This record gives sequence, C-alpha cells and structure tokens, in this order.
Amino acid sequence: MVAVLGLLAIAAAATLGPRLGVAAPLLLVVAGIAVSLLPAVPAVDVEPEWVLAGVLPPLLYSASVSMPAMDFRREFTAIGSLSVVLVVVSSVVLGQFFAWVVPGLGLAWGIALGAIVSPTDAVATSIVKRLGVSSRVVAMLEGESLLNDATALVLLRAAIAGTAAAVSLGGVLADFGYAVAVAAVIGAGVGRANLAVRARVADATVNTVLSFTVPFLASVPAEELGASGLVAAVVAGLVTGRRGPRVLPPQHRLSDAQNWRAVELVAEGAVFLVMGLELKGLVEDVHDDHLGIGSAVAIAAGALLLTAVVRAAYVVPLLAGQRRRARRGERMKPRLAEMAERLDAPGATESAVRRGRHGGERPLSASRAARARTRLRRMGLDIEHFLAQPLGWRDGTVVVWAGMRGAVTLAAAQTLPDDAPSRSLLVLVAFLVAVASLLLQGGTLPRLVRALGPARSDDGADDDRARLAALLADAGGSAGEPLLSIAAQRSALLDARDDGLFSAEALTEALAALDADQIRLELRSGAG
Repeated sequence: MVAVLGLLAIAAAATLGPRLGVAAPLLLVVAGIAVSLLPAVPAVDVEPEWVLAGVLPPLLYSASVSMPAMDFRREFTAIGSLSVVLVVVSSVVLGQFFAWVVPGLGLAWGIALGAIVSPTDAVATSIVKRLGVSSRVVAMLEGESLLNDATALVLLRAAIAGTAAAVSLGGVLADFGYAVAVAAVIGAGVGRANLAVRARVADATVNTVLSFTVPFLASVPAEELGASGLVAAVVAGLVTGRRGPRVLPPQHRLSDAQNWRAVELVAEGAVFLVMGLELKGLVEDVHDDHLGIGSAVAIAAGALLLTAVVRAAYVVPLLAGQRRRARRGERMKPRLAEMAERLDAPGATESAVRRGRHGGERPLSASRAARARTRLRRMGLDIEHFLAQPLGWRDGTVVVWAGMRGAVTLAAAQTLPDDAPSRSLLVLVAFLVAVASLLLQGGTLPRLVRALGPARSDDGADDDRARLAALLADAGGSAGEPLLSIAAQRSALLDARDDGLFSAEALTEALAALDADQIRLELRSGAG
C-alpha cells in the first residue's frame, strides 16, 4: 500500500507541478517532509546502495541518451571544468569550513562531507529547459550533473581513506584517472554492444526491455574493477544516444523514449519523496546524540551560502575564458580557411596543410584527407556557434543559482562509516543542504530567470528550419520510393547533426517528423 501511495504522489506532483509553476521534485520533497512529521509515520531509512547502485545509473543513463551529443562535445571544456575542478575546489573549501565549525571533526572528514555536498543535481536542468535560457547553459548544467557525481564519490572515498592513513595527491589523481578511464572504456564498449544486439531484435517491446539492462551492464563491471559505475552508465548512454538513430528503427526508439520517461518519473520521484520522508529519522538520530538540531541548521546554512559563493567565484572566470576562446576562434577563421584550401590542392601533405610548406612526406590518403576536412569544417562551425551565442553575466547568474544539490548528496552522506565523528550530524547537515538548495534555489530559479531575462537563442530558429527543409528536400528528392527517401533524409540529417550545422532543437524536431512519417508509412503498408 505504501508503494501505491508513493506512485500516486509522484503522479500527482508531476500533474500539479506545471500548473503551479513548481518543479515536481520540489513538491515531492515538501510532501515527504510533511508526511514524515506525522506522529503515526515511522522513521524511514533507505540503504544508500539502493540509490547509488540501483537508481542513479539508470537515471544518468537515460539523461545522457537524450542529451544532444553535439552540445556535449562543444561544451566539454566547461563541463569538464565544472565536473572536476569545481567539485575538488568546493570540497576542499567546504572541508576547511566543516573542520572549523564541527568540534573534533578534522580536515579529512571535513573534506569527505565537502565532497558529499559538492555535486549538483540534474533537477536543475529539468527546470531551466522550460525557462527559455541559452542552449549552452542547458548543455553545461546537464553535462555537469552527469559527470560530477563520479568526481565527488572518488574524492569521498579518498578522504575517508585519508582519515586512517596518509593519502597523497598523486594517489588521489591516479585513482580518479583510473576510475574515469576504465569506466569510459567499459561504457563505450557496452553502448556499442547494446546497439549491435538490439539492432537485430525485431520486437520493440523486447528491445526496450533489453535497454533497461544497459546502465547496469555498464555500471556493475566498472564498480567491480574499482572504476566509476556512474561514468560508465553515462558513457553508454552517450554512445547509445549518438548512434541509436542510425541503428535502431523509429518504433524502437519511440518505445524506448516513452518507457524510459516512465522509469525516470518513478525513480526520480521516489528519490525525492524518500528524501523528505527520511527527515524524521535523521532529526531523531541527532537529537539522541545530544548534538542539537540548531547547530545542524546553522552549519547547513553556512555551507549552502559557501557553495554559492565558491560556485560564483569559479563560474565568473570560467565564462570569461569561454569568451576568450570564442575570440581566439574568430582570429583562427582565416587560418582554417587557408588550411582547407591547401587540403584541396593536388598532392597535399600534412606539413603543407598545417604550415604552408612541404615537409617531404607522402601525400595524405583519401581517408585522412576526408577526416581532416571534417575536423576543419566542425572547428569552423563550432566557432560560429560560440560567436552566435556568447555567454554573458545573465547566463553566468543562472549557472550559479542552478547549482542545486539533491539525491547524490543524501545517498553519499549515508555511506559515511559508523565510526565517523558526529556521523548523525554530518548526515543531517548534508540532508539540510540538499533540501534547502532544492527548495530555495529551485523554487526561485524561474523567477530569477524571468527577472534577468537571459536572451534565448531563437533568432536563427526559423532560418535553421528553412535550411533543414532544403537539406531534406535535396537528400530525399532522388531516392524515389518513400521509405528510401526517408532513409536518405535521416542519413543527411544525422550527418548535419554530427557536424553541428543546425541547433539541437531543430534537429530533434526534424528527426521526430521523419520518424513519424516512417511509422505512418509502415503501418499503411502493413494494413494493406
């Protein structure tokens, strides 16, 4: 009965949230807190491994499948910086703060708690997507939430180990590099194998069932090898999302999208509902330890303020660096044009293309010349994209305020060992930081965006659609048979996606229209 009530609460929050202008996860957290305070409701305690190993891999996998690979590639520098460097900086600064305000805690345990409250939650992306902010901001926030969990968990593990023995910076970096590299290899392999198998399965329902296993097929082996299961699930999702439209028929992808949306709704909703329900048990633990609820609230408030200050101090130079990068790219455009001209010259060599003189080596093969043309074309299109969508102070403000904490923070806090000093207090502080950031930042983010009015990059949307229509007409005009025409159009569309010729939004719309046309034709031919 409890599960049934939980599902009804999730459905109600998803229905009422848009009408009230509040994100559904925020409603679920509030509902969980309210229910947990009822005298008849017992304390709720959920094993953190259920969240870290059972819920997060499919959630991150699903989010990465739907993330535009082109946007992820273009913003990877900023995403990597936010996911790694900012998490480390935040953890160290917060660690100093926690070691100072919690008697007897020590720096290592402080950094452990700092790592717990450093990663942001994907709920921010779900809020900003419908607020009309720049697609670059959405890509940065979405990519950050996909990858920063791994950094935080590796740092947490190193900090806990450091409480018992000396841990070197080199050792931590080596552990992190190993965790990410091995996970990336496993995730890429699982993603490709997943598509190879599912492309041979005719039944869309069976295909979707197989897709449910992919995040675990990636994360479990990675964890067994000491790598990051979350990164493995994300990489498997990115590979699936990029290659899926070329490999899987539209019925399968449509079935995947619908069923995965249901999984996301239930899993994400359950996590936030449980976050609220666990409040009572955490408060009782701290009260029993005679550590005081007031001190936990004060520490959490200070930590939340500090996370915002550190994030702001980091994002400002990060965006300034992005603007400098765009200006450097603009200066590079003439050189790229020269390199493209040299590449088309008869007998072009690598030295001739790069430096304008022959170095005595053999001419480039046709395949290498084609790859070089692709790289130059994509570099030029990336530069145009960055120049057309510069990131200003309004975008930076949104990036800072959208750094909400959530499910990973609470789950990671509960992995603290029992012998951690003032463990109940640390867990409650992490919980309060997560819930307060969700309610405060998440609740005010829509109003902040409306007040700032960051310009949405829709100026070229109509032009994108017109150019896309021309591209599709050219690709499908000579194919003859309708299904062959759709296949040719889809291939041209995906080639344009990989190059970055059009916005992700316009490409998604065009691909959905092609999928709908193909499904309609196949249904008609089947009925006939």
